[in-house]
Amino acid sequence: MVEYHLKTPLSEEDVRKLKVGDIVYISGKIFAARDAAHKKILELLKKGERLPFDPQGLLVYHVGPVVKKVGDKWQVVAAGPTTSARMEIMEAEFIEMTGIRGVIGKGGMFERTTEAMRKFGAFYGAFVGGAALLAAKAIEDVEDVFWLEELGVPEAVWLFKVRDFGPLIVAIDSHGNNLYMDVINKAKVQLEVLLKSL
Repeated sequence: MVEYHLKTPLSEEDVRKLKVGDIVYISGKIFAARDAAHKKILELLKKGERLPFDPQGLLVYHVGPVVKKVGDKWQVVAAGPTTSARMEIMEAEFIEMTGIRGVIGKGGMFERTTEAMRKFGAFYGAFVGGAALLAAKAIEDVEDVFWLEELGVPEAVWLFKVRDFGPLIVAIDSHGNNLYMDVINKAKVQLEVLLKSL
């Protein structure tokens, strides 16, 4: 296990050195996007339209932040991760079309996303559930928000400036390794052994 402090935008080389079990802290820009935001971004890119921000080399954070407005600035109050499996059906295409280098969330992702991360050079950083205040503390600034009126606060795309956001455990690396799938596969083997012994 190695600990890395990385700054976005990340290069493919940055990501290829990461291995399952490594610990990562991210500084720079990341953006929040859940189900509706993933759909919106993919729709625009498929139409050949430009996004209002450049996701290339950034990390997407599966989160619906709790925010408040202080003067003319947004402040993040809490930003705990949401379950990433909800985005599984879109994430492989999202990685390919946006050029992101990582996903932050909880609960892991599956085969299609793992393969896209291997092919395009991205990783999955697991952030501990229940640590919404820790996440918010690492968010230094809300640089922008997109589609707020259309999608609402939890589903809008929030562009954050972060410092040492983490710890993120590399749970899926860019070499096809997936801690979550390993656990599922081991459990299946054990289940078969148990069923045979009955």
